[in-house]
Amino acid sequence: MSSKLDQLLARLCPDGVEFMPLGKIFDMRNGYTPSKRQNEYWENGVIPWFRMEDIRENGRILTDAIQHVSTTAVKKGGLFPANSIIVATSATIGEHALILAPFLANQRFTCLSIKAKWRNKIEPKFAFYACFKLDSWCLNNVNNGGFASVDMVRFQEFLFPVPPLEVQNEIVQILDKFTELTAELTAELTARRKQYGYYRDLLLNFDNRYKGGVKHHLLSDVFDMRNGYTPSKKHNEYWENGVIPWFRMEDIRENGHILTDAVQHITPTAVKKSGLFPANSIIVSTTATIGEHALILTPFLANQQFTCLTIKSKWKNKLEPKFAFYVCFKLATWCLRNVNNGGFASVDMKRFRAFPIPIPPLEVQNETVRILDKFSTLCNDLTSGLPAEIEARKRQYEYYRDKLLSFKPLKRA
Repeated sequence: MSSKLDQLLARLCPDGVEFMPLGKIFDMRNGYTPSKRQNEYWENGVIPWFRMEDIRENGRILTDAIQHVSTTAVKKGGLFPANSIIVATSATIGEHALILAPFLANQRFTCLSIKAKWRNKIEPKFAFYACFKLDSWCLNNVNNGGFASVDMVRFQEFLFPVPPLEVQNEIVQILDKFTELTAELTAELTARRKQYGYYRDLLLNFDNRYKGGVKHHLLSDVFDMRNGYTPSKKHNEYWENGVIPWFRMEDIRENGHILTDAVQHITPTAVKKSGLFPANSIIVSTTATIGEHALILTPFLANQQFTCLTIKSKWKNKLEPKFAFYVCFKLATWCLRNVNNGGFASVDMKRFRAFPIPIPPLEVQNETVRILDKFSTLCNDLTSGLPAEIEARKRQYEYYRDKLLSFKPLKRA
């Protein structure tokens, strides 16, 4: 903790800091999803509509969203005001973001807008940093029935610190510096990953590497394809004490592109007659957040955003799953360029099935995998290189952030 902050605390709040219930400081409203059946809600949208994907892809301080809705989609309550905070209180809990422009958000978020009488007493950026403690509280106060959600009665009673503005601003300055240092390392890692992507595409372009090229086959000739699905949330027995990994986009965002387990699980009673997707299958996002994929090393299910690719029996001795996984980076790029952008973004599945996949000899596949695994380790392994340094900086930042936001409560007479 900085000496300046110590001095401010000693001078301005020697007896402690006032804490107030969250519901006294913030106006709270739930997000929502305008009807996908109403094309006019989604065509030519100008209002940012935030989802978890926005936080995953673009960070926690946001001015725009990936998706937009039209003014006709706005309910009577109007837009959420700029400088509000969205907190995930259902589904993927423990995330939040500060939104700097008027907006809407989906139903997994509760929007916190500073009440008029508190606007001169709370700096939005300080409230944003303080909400990391709220995230931790939310993760420990979940109703885990058929659908995970935060206990909203107790959520409104969460005690929120309100130190003097000078203290808030000093904390914001300190934490912003930590963030800037991490951002510099992250920018370097991003550049490295772009370089990795360039060489990955080069290695997978066999027409340039071999005289006569490598024979390509239609995706649908090489893989069995099935869509994922979400078991009914109304049936608790599908979700309680689940043992079967059920993958969503959050699993890729949080844990990478090669996975052995999911954050959420379902029970065998939730499995359709067609059964589980086999181990060593690839899931490709073909709706909603398009352009992501993962190799799953265990039997599993996935939600409806994914199309599952399983190598057909006749190709199992000719195609290495890890090689197919790397080729699917090119497929993911293709998907982003071949989207039907109506009310709900989705890939042109007829052309998807006709995507040409190269199948060189197995020894070539294995050598390609060996090279790309080395590149991937340099760019993504949390135990080495820049990723390890960023992870260490992140842990240090979280430690100091927690200490900076741990105030002695003011004792009232």
